[in-house]
Order: sequence, then structure tokens, then C-alpha cells
Amino acid sequence: MKPAFQKDGAFLVDLAAARAAGRTRLWWLGQSGFLLSSPQGTLLFDPYLSDSLTKKYAASDKPHTRMTERVIAPECLTGINVITSSHNHTDHLDAETLLPLLAANPQAKLMIPRANRAFVLERLGDVADRLVEIDAGESLAVCGMEFHGIPAAHNTVERDDHGCCRFLGFVVRLAGKTFYHSGDTMLHESLAAALTPFQPDVSMVPINGNRPERRVAGNLDGREAARLSHAIGAGLAIPHHFDLFEFNTAAPDEFEESCRQLGQAFRTLKNGEGFDL
Repeated sequence: MKPAFQKDGAFLVDLAAARAAGRTRLWWLGQSGFLLSSPQGTLLFDPYLSDSLTKKYAASDKPHTRMTERVIAPECLTGINVITSSHNHTDHLDAETLLPLLAANPQAKLMIPRANRAFVLERLGDVADRLVEIDAGESLAVCGMEFHGIPAAHNTVERDDHGCCRFLGFVVRLAGKTFYHSGDTMLHESLAAALTPFQPDVSMVPINGNRPERRVAGNLDGREAARLSHAIGAGLAIPHHFDLFEFNTAAPDEFEESCRQLGQAFRTLKNGEGFDL
């Protein structure tokens, strides 16, 4: 198993130091999880901080064998204002991650796609008062952060009976910066158009691709992730959705080479690694 760049106590020391110094800092927590800390608030994108999927599929023909150490136990993360869940797949909506987080952060709100409310309540239980719902094309201010819903295709742009998207990305404005977190998505006809007006300072995009033989929904591959970030005018592109499960990962080489060819600034993080903005 790959070691995390830093984990547990070392990670918490890094987080505490950034907060004490009033710095805006972004860490990758593995899979699609990112922690964004700033003097204006702390945001946790799509965390998966358990081994629930490894346990669930251990005796199946699709084992979710973990590749990299967990960065931090969810109950150890405090001072969180907003947590996002971009869709209902367990690596983005994990009860073993979210329930301890919500208990440790009684002030935190959970941002979800409106279409997924019933499913979220079924999985997490009595958390209705913690939910903030958004749909593609909508904007909301939550805890001093400005959120915009972006349609995502995993593998299609799927909507409920009311026309609300089941899969979202999020654009967030915080601490004078604009961040795009893709959730899980493939390219679709309205994605770049929805994002270009924001010209995000940071674009967090998946790179594991779409391979039907994996029997899971697909994502952008490295080349597509680089091209999307470049097309929307992103200041910095960061890859995610790799190095967690052996059966559903990709090396970042294609993403990095595509960024170089395009002149797109990028940074590939290790699990638990952060940097100042």
C-alpha cells in the first residue's frame, strides 16, 4: 500500500498551522476529497475517509482493494463549515465518513443535489436540518461561501422527475478565489459553457477515464481533464479520482503531459499533501 504524504497527527498539525497563520490552503484527501481552509471558512469536498467499500466488496468479483493509506479519520476533522456530496455513489456519499464528520462538526452543512434528498436521508438518517440543496444553474450563499451548481454526466446528465440533476459539480467562491470541483463527470455538451464564465483559479478534475470493463460509471480521462481545464481558463488544474482502488485508477502521466502541451498550469498532489493559494 502506498503511504500517504502525511496523515493523522502530522496532517492535523499542518491544518492547525495554516489556520493559525490565516493562510488559504488546499489539501487532497484521496479519491475526490479535498479540504479547503481559509480565514473565511473551511470547506470539505466529497470526502471518502473510511474502508466501507473495501469491506462491502471484499468477497465479490469486484474487490475495492485500497491502494493508498487513509489520510485522516473523519471524526478527527473539526472546524468544518460546509461538506459537499456531488452524487449518491458511496465514495462521494459515505455514511461511515459523513456521520462522524457531522457529529464532530455540529455547525456544518451538507451541500447536496436537490434530486438526491430522499436518498441522502435514507442513507444518513435524521440529518434533514443539516442539508442545503442546490441544482444545476442555481447559486447559493452558505456560511459566507458562494456556491454554483454545475451539471455533471456520470455517464449521462441524469435528471429526476422534476428536471433536477442527480450528478453535480460545484463552483465555489471563497477567500477571493474561485474553485471548480467536478464531482464525477464525463464531457458533455453544456459542461464547458457552464464553467467558462467563472474562469476558476483552481480546477479539480477526475482522470480515471471511462472503461466499461470496470463495471462502474466513467469519468474524464487525463487528456480530457487537461483540455477541459484549459478550455475554461483555469489558473491551475489538479487531478483526482485515482490512487484509491486498484481496479479503478489511472496514472497521472497522460494528464500531466497534456497539460504541458496545452500550456495549462497543473499540480499533482499526493494523498494528504497541501499547498497555499
